[in-house]
Amino acid sequence: MRTKLSAGDELFIRLEESTSSAHILPVSMPLSICYEDEDILAVNKPAQMPVHPSLNHYDHTLANAVCGYYNDQEIPYTFRCVNRLDRDTTGLTLIAKHMLSSAILSTAAARREISREYIAIASGKTPESGTIDAPIGRVAGSTIERQIDFENGERAITHYRRLAYHDGLSLLSLHLETGRTHQIRVHLKSIGHPLIGDFLYNPTDTTIKRQALHSYRLTFSHPITGESFVLTAPLPDDMHCLFPDFS
Repeated sequence: MRTKLSAGDELFIRLEESTSSAHILPVSMPLSICYEDEDILAVNKPAQMPVHPSLNHYDHTLANAVCGYYNDQEIPYTFRCVNRLDRDTTGLTLIAKHMLSSAILSTAAARREISREYIAIASGKTPESGTIDAPIGRVAGSTIERQIDFENGERAITHYRRLAYHDGLSLLSLHLETGRTHQIRVHLKSIGHPLIGDFLYNPTDTTIKRQALHSYRLTFSHPITGESFVLTAPLPDDMHCLFPDFS
């Protein structure tokens, strides 16, 4: 159709995928959806679920679940995750539903225009608030572990505020300026207050069965409409039971 446009005309364009992720197996499994529209999907990711498939986690990842969700609806879909969480970190994960929203959100993330607030439980009594500005790099000989590395590390900045203290544990709100691998986990260990349950950076602690870290709040502009969004995900039971007054 060839139609001449005039000033003031409104165009509505529907962006849809034509193919699905060929390398990701669609798997039907429970998915806790916090928000969805034509452009974005926000999911409350559980613990013990990696975001992407890997050699040892082929079919029980967030990517499998999201692709399965759309496959069940017979909708072609390519998985594009905006903010990645560690396997045992719970909470909000933002997913783009097409190439345009993915490009806009990725640019926003690179420009630090997506605010990420985490809730964590750390060992001991932390200062009331603070900023940790310390570069993070790989531990030699390990593909997973990270450490503070002032010679070769990448700059990493974490702001934290203590919300509560109880029975030797600190409930923290944390905001990231950067997004390095294991950033919160490494930074809190570096100030002597590692996350409880963290098998990698606090291996002797067995208070809970995973690192006590939750992606609690995302604040961003909608990639298409520009509307301001604030999404939250409630604290999971294994963390909430240690601070039942938190809401």
